[in-house]
Amino acid sequence: MFKQPDPNYYVVLEGHYQWLIVLISIAIVWFAAYVAITSNQRIVQHSFFSKSIWILFSSIAMGIGIWAMHFIGMSAFMMPLKMSYNHLLTILSIVPAFGASFLAFYLVNRNNRSPWLNIGSAIVMGLGISSMHYIGMESMVMEAKMVYTLEIFVLSIIIAIVVSFIAIYILSSLQERRKHAWVNAGIAVLLALAVSSMHYVGMFGTKFYVPTEYMSSHHQAWHMDMNLLIAGVFVSVFILLLLFLVSIFLDRYIDYRVRFFDLETRLPNGRYYERELQKNRNSQAIAVWQINDLDKVNNEYGYETGDKLVQFIAKTLRMVRIPSVTLYRMEPNRFAFLTHRDDQLSLLHEEMAYIAKRWKRLTFADSELLELKSSCSIACIEDSVDVNKLYNDALTVFEHPSTMFQQEVVRYDPAIHRFSFDQKISEDLDQAMEADELFLVYQPKVSSDDGKVKGVEALVRWEHPTFGFLSPGVFIPILENNNRICDLTDWVIETVYQQLLEWNKELRSSISIAINIPGDYVSSQRLLEKLTQMKTTYNINAKIELEVTETSFVSSIETANHSISQFRELGFSVALDDFGTGLSSLSYLKQMSITTLKIDKSFVDRVPESEKDANILKAIINLGQSLGLQVVIEGVETKTQVTYLQEIASSFLFQGYYFSKPMEAAKVIEWIKTHELN
Repeated sequence: MFKQPDPNYYVVLEGHYQWLIVLISIAIVWFAAYVAITSNQRIVQHSFFSKSIWILFSSIAMGIGIWAMHFIGMSAFMMPLKMSYNHLLTILSIVPAFGASFLAFYLVNRNNRSPWLNIGSAIVMGLGISSMHYIGMESMVMEAKMVYTLEIFVLSIIIAIVVSFIAIYILSSLQERRKHAWVNAGIAVLLALAVSSMHYVGMFGTKFYVPTEYMSSHHQAWHMDMNLLIAGVFVSVFILLLLFLVSIFLDRYIDYRVRFFDLETRLPNGRYYERELQKNRNSQAIAVWQINDLDKVNNEYGYETGDKLVQFIAKTLRMVRIPSVTLYRMEPNRFAFLTHRDDQLSLLHEEMAYIAKRWKRLTFADSELLELKSSCSIACIEDSVDVNKLYNDALTVFEHPSTMFQQEVVRYDPAIHRFSFDQKISEDLDQAMEADELFLVYQPKVSSDDGKVKGVEALVRWEHPTFGFLSPGVFIPILENNNRICDLTDWVIETVYQQLLEWNKELRSSISIAINIPGDYVSSQRLLEKLTQMKTTYNINAKIELEVTETSFVSSIETANHSISQFRELGFSVALDDFGTGLSSLSYLKQMSITTLKIDKSFVDRVPESEKDANILKAIINLGQSLGLQVVIEGVETKTQVTYLQEIASSFLFQGYYFSKPMEAAKVIEWIKTHELN
């Protein structure tokens, strides 16, 4: 192996490389590494599948890349020597590459990562690469004798380990940033460098000896079998592409299932309901079942029994077979049937009554009796202001004192139920502000140029002690109708100042926070006094932006614009929110002294699939920037939207679920530091 033969009887064969094939071999292993890294990344993004599945995907891709790179690289080496391969050893040589890749990715994804774990992973990876190479070398059948230079043999293994360590260290350290394709591509370059440098350094230290008489009878260089090379490249690339496409498909499928389906019952969830409601505005009625005391069942009978009860409820509700009616699990204790046909209302009521009758005689929890406390509320479009209010109208039935949760079916009556609910929400606002039932969440605004955080928008949430979590779409209109929205806005403004005081101690620079200012309150003297008071009281370097809508200008554009000018004099920036949804957007835009233009989500939803929407969006961006305004695009949810928008414009801000959902204050600092506030 390392001993040179007698030079009197043996001579060294000289070979040369076909560099195009060398580049192909490196490209193959780079692509394999990229596929492996992106597959491995799914481990930290999803929990729908076991992480072992993604590790297996990564290992297969990396193992194939190492194996293919070696044999394509060997095909690039030209010598006056006929060569073939031992098929068994050729196949077996992939085992250490695959095994080392699996073990390395497994160690990298351990929760208790440490420098020693990274070193161990690198050693395993480097030895796997080296073992594959030298087993592959031994699989060659030829008339020459292979001899390795010991120093270069050791050096090739060290190179594989060192470069593997660098790649693995970056792989385990940049979990958050690896959502960027260029970071994954860079790490893949390092892994490809580890494999290819080990191979070609190892080949540099490999000598091929033949008997002296061999040279007199062999003068032509051996040419590789192009068919074998083409087949090897084709099969390797095909398998890698297949793995890559399968991982993308699984990734999208998982994201779809997690976002739009309840994992326990596999029923469509509330997010799916909202999406379908936007697609079909002809919804006629909704029947909502609320199951009370599910937590009590879990506590008294155990979670296993609680899960069985949920499955039983879902199974019973699935038995309802009405055309064009869809069943959803809206919340852990609420299921809903939505129908789009008005001729099914009586049938829907009959089916709900049958379920109520059946559940009154329920025996569950193995041999024990378990009383199911539930009620069904049916809300019809004829009794509701808007199709979007159907679900909320149904919920108001459950809060009315007359609802007993004894398997009754109640139709929503606005004269009875709505007033009671609205009144209680309005009355409970003071207690909510004092008892910390209200809280703020913050959604980042990210630069389209460098991906850095430029600010956040403050959004109010309400965890009601009786009604549970209330959507702003529910309580804000109620507070507006009952003249309490100004009180809520004052609370938001003061809470933002308190939060800024805390954040300024932790961040190197002050962060900008946007606050929504409702309708007529923009022109109120009370608002101006509140803002002046906050600046005086807190005396901090606060970057606050006031977001106003076109409804602020309905009564008098002169009065509203005067107020905006006063806000600007106090040092506040002003954004026009939901731009494009009103009838007089351009007229208002021409007259207002605003600093920021926020483009409504409705213009982004179908971009870039809809050419018309894409052209309108591009025109709005150009309009805003031509007026010297900062443009913010709301509702960005997909990578496709981000890529397209970056192609058609620059120097604007993204805001949407693709970057981050609204976060509670405790998580904001960590997120901002990760994304380099600037």
